[in-house]
Amino acid sequence: ADGAVWTWGLDGRQLGTSDNLLPKKIESMAGQRVVAVAADLKHSLALTTDGGVWSWGDGFYGMLGHGDRKDQLLPKKTEALAGRRVVA
Repeated sequence: ADGAVWTWGLDGRQLGTSDNLLPKKIESMAGQRVVAVAADLKHSLALTTDGGVWSWGDGFYGMLGHGDRKDQLLPKKTEALAGRRVVA
């Protein structure tokens, strides 16, 4: 396992890519070693070996943790959790 994240399906917001009917690697996560992933209907989260939390998808209600309500089409590090101990 190389820590890469692969997604597929429709509605690219929570996929971190465009619509994919076949598995596709999320290239924007290249260089990050992912150890856990959580996915919901409208957003996804990834935890990296360095303790970073990355989120993407529908930002309504602020559920991505970036301090706003903007949709995030590509994974973005959740800076509010930087320096905190995060476990999966």
